Amino acid sequence: MTSAPAPVRSRARATGRVTLADVARAAGVSPITVSRALRGERAVDPALVERVRAAAGALGYVPDPAARALASQRGSHVTVLLPMLSNALFVDLFEAVQRSLRPAGYQTLMGVTHYDTGEEELLLREQLLQRPAGLLVTGLARSEAARGLIARSGVPCVHLMELSGAPGVYSVGFSQLEAGAELTRHLLGRGRRRIAFAAAQLDARTLERLAGWRRAMEAAGLYDPALEWRDAAPSSMALGAQLFERIVQAQPDVDAVFFCNDDLAQGALLAALRLGLAVPGRVAVAGFNDLTGSDQMVPPLTTVRTPRAEIGQAAARMLLALMNGEPVAAPCVDLGYALVVRAST
Repeated sequence: MTSAPAPVRSRARATGRVTLADVARAAGVSPITVSRALRGERAVDPALVERVRAAAGALGYVPDPAARALASQRGSHVTVLLPMLSNALFVDLFEAVQRSLRPAGYQTLMGVTHYDTGEEELLLREQLLQRPAGLLVTGLARSEAARGLIARSGVPCVHLMELSGAPGVYSVGFSQLEAGAELTRHLLGRGRRRIAFAAAQLDARTLERLAGWRRAMEAAGLYDPALEWRDAAPSSMALGAQLFERIVQAQPDVDAVFFCNDDLAQGALLAALRLGLAVPGRVAVAGFNDLTGSDQMVPPLTTVRTPRAEIGQAAARMLLALMNGEPVAAPCVDLGYALVVRAST
């Protein structure tokens, strides 16, 4: 049974701010133990961690990020670089990261790259000046300058949403290529032969899904480059509707469309209703990421469910280990994906 924190009669600073030393006296441990316990280091006995946290809570202790940065040469925050926030996928990912890092005493500072390698490089330069304790970056495709900034900084870094087997590179994600191939094989298994692939944004992960579609179509002897539809504009329901209308008008023999993201596919289903085209009778429609509302579409959308929350949690745990100087057993963690078959195919 843990003892209650001892009452504190005086504070070390004239400002009245509760210090690390105050918490140490109240918990009956050394200041370094308090620091390690609040950072979430695994070497600290769980009973001591509980005692330290109870003392810190009772005293209303708030860590001084400037003092921590001065002592460690690193800040008390983790920088998270995401491509965009209009896609719920990245909102889910960020929330999972924040929930995982906050109990260990780390703040999360987000930067949005807008899928622009130059903007990502600028954000990295700005953030590294603030001496973050760690970095979480989306994907593996970036400029050589950005890769150099990460490597030279010495700041622990984990890559999200993709997998790397390169030595010294830490990543948590799944195979975008294999996920794209599996969804295409599902459509082929339903008897579809003229399967178009409709892509927006054209980022590296979208192109990996395209490569998976192409591989499955080639294996079936059905690949036709005319079935590739690409638009560099940001993914949206409106663009999905436009793409769908263009595809069925230009290629009436298309019997399925694989959209690279669910918002595109949702827009396509609405367009099919307006056009009076039966889904899946006339044309099957599939998406990717299983975003909110896909199960409520008419008909419900077949898609690939991606584990973005799980990726955020696992990447945060990996980064915590790296920041604490602990070994990471598996530097590349594949969390897989799930094909979700609904009535649209």
